[in-house]
Amino acid sequence: MIQPWKKIGSELIGNFRIFTLRSDKRVSPRTNRVHDFFVLESVNWVNVVAVTPDRQLVMIEQFRHGSETIELEVPGGMMDPGDASPIAAGLRELREETGYEGTHARVIGQVFPNPAIMTNTCFTVQVEDCRLTHPLQWDHSEDLVTRLVPIAEVPRLVASGAIRHSLVVVALYHFELGLRGLRP
Repeated sequence: MIQPWKKIGSELIGNFRIFTLRSDKRVSPRTNRVHDFFVLESVNWVNVVAVTPDRQLVMIEQFRHGSETIELEVPGGMMDPGDASPIAAGLRELREETGYEGTHARVIGQVFPNPAIMTNTCFTVQVEDCRLTHPLQWDHSEDLVTRLVPIAEVPRLVASGAIRHSLVVVALYHFELGLRGLRP
């Protein structure tokens, strides 16, 4: 039976604005040997599946520095300290990145982005009846284009590789589960 590993020490390695890196010493419950693990501490993230009245998804395209590619994604980002909940963060990100607002916002899923090395959770928030109501409020490092994508096209976009961001694919899967009636 799998058991948690006891932490016997932790050391901060570095603070890099959007995450910190720490080294944890843990004892294997099976061998009693000490091992060193590196952990990225990050705030929680949120992705928004925003649905317009005519059943299109509000999506964005942006350049991603890690992959050096332009990616088609759902709006989202890091939860700010002032965000009261994942829903509040999702509504804020949707409005800032696209100018859209909507109703009936709710969390439809959550995942650990990479539980092997990361501490955070990524929430998927669905928002209905989304309409363009505000000017854009991008962060100083954002450069985005808003795209409206018919819901029926999304599976083809994922299958063809037009949507490749893993956390976006997960958000869209949570949405699909709801469409199939497999989510409460």
